Order: sequence, then C-alpha cells, then structure tokens
Amino acid sequence: MALHLPALVTVLALLLFVYSFLAVGKARVTYGVAAPATTGHAAFEVVYRVQMNTLEQLVLFLPALWLFSHYVSPLWAGLLGVVWLAGRVLYAISYIKNPKSRGPGFIISFIASIALLLGSAVGMEMRMVAGV
Repeated sequence: MALHLPALVTVLALLLFVYSFLAVGKARVTYGVAAPATTGHAAFEVVYRVQMNTLEQLVLFLPALWLFSHYVSPLWAGLLGVVWLAGRVLYAISYIKNPKSRGPGFIISFIASIALLLGSAVGMEMRMVAGV
C-alpha cells in the first residue's frame, strides 16, 4: 500500500498551517496587535480567522485522511486531500481579499473532509462485516 500521496498531502496541509501562523505573526507586527490579543485591526482579525479556521479544519481532516487511506484507498485519500488543500487555499485567498467571499473555499474543503470521514466509516464497516 503506497502511502506517499496521503503523506505528501499531510506535509502540505501542515505547511499551509505553518504559513498561516507565520502570517498571523506578521499581521501582529503590521497592525500593532500584541499577543495575547486576538482582536484589533480588521485586517489582522481576518488573517487570524484564516489561521484558526485552518486549525479547526485540520482536526477533522487529518484523522479522516489517514482512516480513509487505511480502510478505503491511499490513492483516493490523497486525491481528496488535494481537493481539501485547494479548498483551503481558495478559502484563505478569498477571505483575505473579501471575507464575504470565503464560502466556496470553505465548502470545497468541508465536503472533502466529510467524504473522507464518511468513506472511512463505510470502509471500516465493510471490513468489520467481512471479518477482516
């Protein structure tokens, strides 16, 4: 079982998160929002929300990605992971440009996560029924 694609997606997802928290650090300096504050200039708050929403989504996405890889298919898990990544990047770019435009990126990544989660549950159930 080749786990290279899900592993690559995991690394890219974590790098996206690293980028988001570095962007928050830069925004803190740019807009004068000293830690531990999480509010201040509106542009800072947008960057901060991108980071926090990415973290919130990672909690669902990463376990679902690896469960799907194990119980269904590493290839399809990786492909759904690429869709998730594309959605998260679209979400971040859209949200920073105009917070009201964040919906499509959020929906793309959320649907990918739900597909991974539900697929994992179905794959697990099929293996349990088969006695594997």
